[in-house]
Amino acid sequence: MNIDNIDSRSLNRRQFLRGASLLFAAPALAGIAGCAAPSATGSKTQGPSFDGKLIVGFDQDFPPYGFVGSDGSYTGFDLDLAKAVCEMEGWSFTPSAISWDAKDGLLNSGQITCIWNGFTIEGREKDYAFTSAYMENRQVIVVRSGSGIANLAGLAGKNVITQADSAAYDLLSAGGDQEKLGATFAQLQTIGEYNTAFMMLESGSVDAVAVDYPVAVYNIGDKTATFEILSEPLNSEHFGVGFVANDTGRDLAAKVEADLKKLDASGKVKELCEKYADKGISYDLWVLPKA
Repeated sequence: MNIDNIDSRSLNRRQFLRGASLLFAAPALAGIAGCAAPSATGSKTQGPSFDGKLIVGFDQDFPPYGFVGSDGSYTGFDLDLAKAVCEMEGWSFTPSAISWDAKDGLLNSGQITCIWNGFTIEGREKDYAFTSAYMENRQVIVVRSGSGIANLAGLAGKNVITQADSAAYDLLSAGGDQEKLGATFAQLQTIGEYNTAFMMLESGSVDAVAVDYPVAVYNIGDKTATFEILSEPLNSEHFGVGFVANDTGRDLAAKVEADLKKLDASGKVKELCEKYADKGISYDLWVLPKA
């Protein structure tokens, strides 16, 4: 199936009801302490105070949400959103490229203020202080055109690769919603970033890539004759901005959420969606209500 035949609006945009529990009032930030460090079990540890410097942790190999632009600078849909919030608040904005599997340690130690990079909420609700969901996403499977793999069932006995510690990996591993499907694979491999995964798929060293839909669109680019996205998605999920799971993180998450609503009401969000439309971003998938 050609990616142009996929209707991003076919998903249930209101499926994610758990996000309602993450709606917060937006308190003033005066005296807020930031970058506190929760343990894996969610315990609270006080960190340094928030001083108006928003350090955004992101994966630089995760386009279109965060990546290295043609001019060598960091760019992406989520980074542009974060920058717009900082401009509204008068905060300084610092994008910090991180290794995705090191994100928790960096957040816990205060080296980054938040994780803002196509960060899936589902399954992580107790581990972070999230904004409400702002974007719907789906995990999909990309195969080589003409591979004979027409649906998810066709992946049985195949070698599938995905990013380490990604939502797709969690889905397909033990305990995930697609655990049974993952168990049919000959192998579920992981890799640090998706660019190499697509090179491996093109060379034939793997049979499929499990990946976020916009990231798939970006990596396929003009190679629509080489790759195809299966019409059957792995799931539908939602993105939020993740902070430390304590009062500090919840206050910051509430403030950022309120600002995102204002940005949407002003038309800025739609403008950014259009900027990255050719890379798989669609305003139809924006789910955070306007202010």
